[in-house]
Amino acid sequence: MGPGWRAASAALVAGSVAIFGALRRAALALPQPAAVRSRPGRAWRWWNLLVSFVHSVLAGLWALFSLWHSPELLSDIQDGYSVSGHLLVCFSSGYFIHDSLDIIFNHQSRSSWEYLVHHAMAISAFVSLIITGRFLVAAVLLLLVEVSNIFLTFRMLLKMSNVPSPALYKANKYVNLVMYFIFRLAPQVYLTSYFLRYVEIQGQGAFLTANLLLLDAMILMYFSRLLRSDFCPSLHKGSAGRDVDGEKFLID
Repeated sequence: MGPGWRAASAALVAGSVAIFGALRRAALALPQPAAVRSRPGRAWRWWNLLVSFVHSVLAGLWALFSLWHSPELLSDIQDGYSVSGHLLVCFSSGYFIHDSLDIIFNHQSRSSWEYLVHHAMAISAFVSLIITGRFLVAAVLLLLVEVSNIFLTFRMLLKMSNVPSPALYKANKYVNLVMYFIFRLAPQVYLTSYFLRYVEIQGQGAFLTANLLLLDAMILMYFSRLLRSDFCPSLHKGSAGRDVDGEKFLID
């Protein structure tokens, strides 16, 4: 990738940050559920999740389209390239930067530190992919997780709004579990296996492999929380007796 393309990519990332900033401001004008309005501390979290939901829908469908439109990319994880995949990585990099700034500037770093760690990993990995032009297919595969995040974020919005529809929450929790397996666990297992078997563990390969292994540990931890919260509530220690207004959890 030449300097001109890198500069264009940086402009695309900056444009994505601006787009999500505009979405954040637009979210402020949307009506909030009574359960959110009655607890002012929840307002930031509600608005933040709405923006996250929009990113999940757009990025998840975009990743599916990119792989459907160019299935040959799957045969070359390291050097395969598509303009659509490149644009998607720039788009999602902008979201992760915006969300990190939203957390920091709204003084939520302590309660949302897991997100900051995750975003730092994603941003650093995506920047390395944009600069080198390598492993972009791996990034698109990882962004399939956003399909799962559609249902995970919807789950959290339902819990916050106290929607009086147990059937809706129950249906979503089962769909969420299936999507978690298909779009989060399966791509992660495949990529981890691929990197450990075929990628040279030095330079960028070593950096991305370390990121993947750390992400593996985080995903298994979140999966354990999800199972305890939705399917084994008697084992869920949760946050009883603790004010969680404004806090943003990957699994709550």
